[in-house]
Amino acid sequence: MNRTSKIALYAAIIGPIQSALGWIIAGSLWPGYDQARQTISELAAPESPVNLIMSSFFIFGGVLTVLVSFYAKSLALPARIALFASAICTFGLTIFPTPLIGYSTMHRIFAIASFAISAGWPLLALRRSKSAAFAVRPLATIVGTTIQGALALYFLFTWTDPAAVNVGILERVVAVSQAAYVTWVIVSIYLNERTAKPAAH
Repeated sequence: MNRTSKIALYAAIIGPIQSALGWIIAGSLWPGYDQARQTISELAAPESPVNLIMSSFFIFGGVLTVLVSFYAKSLALPARIALFASAICTFGLTIFPTPLIGYSTMHRIFAIASFAISAGWPLLALRRSKSAAFAVRPLATIVGTTIQGALALYFLFTWTDPAAVNVGILERVVAVSQAAYVTWVIVSIYLNERTAKPAAH
């Protein structure tokens, strides 16, 4: 039986921590940057004085997601593929940064795809077996996808509103929430596998 390894566990735990540290550190090093109004992507803009710092955190986050997709071998295959696709989107939005004035179409495509995939992947992890971890049982996956989807949609609608003054706050809530959800699922699976009783022979 394939099991979730410690590599996936550690990568999932580090994920939300580095996600928050990235914009906290980069934002604090840019005088005048407004964490509430400005997006995380602006920290990685070509004109940003901290673009290399933020871009490095983006890449690190993508690598962590790849590790989870590869080493969480007991996670349903569609969910692993979705996580890998999410990581590719993270690399893409880093390779195609958004400028401070105007926008990058490619960056928006990768960013929107990243938020959408990260919101929808929990449903792809669904397991009907009674021995499966609660995090991947039908109720949890449906509720998780609904909540993550609602948060992502609310942010995307706010992002497109020029008058919005809380885009930065909402993006940070969604980004950390999506990363933390991966942590919850992987930790749940890992612990469930190690506490499950061995099958009788």
